[in-house]
Amino acid sequence: MLYLWLKALHLIAVVCWFAGLFYLPRLFVYHAMSEDQPSRERFKIMERKLYRGIMVPSMIATLVFGLWMIALNPALFATGGWLHAKLALVVLLIGYHHVCGAQLKRFARDANTRGHVFYRWFNEVPVLFLIAIVILVIVKPF
Repeated sequence: MLYLWLKALHLIAVVCWFAGLFYLPRLFVYHAMSEDQPSRERFKIMERKLYRGIMVPSMIATLVFGLWMIALNPALFATGGWLHAKLALVVLLIGYHHVCGAQLKRFARDANTRGHVFYRWFNEVPVLFLIAIVILVIVKPF
């Protein structure tokens, strides 16, 4: 029963984390397009609160509950390469998360040099991660 609770909490944390991973780059798009100082300051606050208040705690919860499930069922590693591939993608996703944090700091210092088009493409990266991870977990292709 504990395992099912952990799985539910893991999935809730993943959904919250991805909500932030989808929304923060969208805020970057609007921030890069903003032309007045009050708008820029508002975006800085929104970005900081989203990153620190939702994304970081959700990422930590995702990792804690996921690792806890693996600790309870270490045989998962013997079921095939799907879990190894998923974990590799999670490591890359954590890297993307930290790149978002670095971008947030650039905006906070008013040092952003990229335009809104870059952030529109940057915003699509987590979609690719989500598609790949869901397919690996549900289909278990290998």
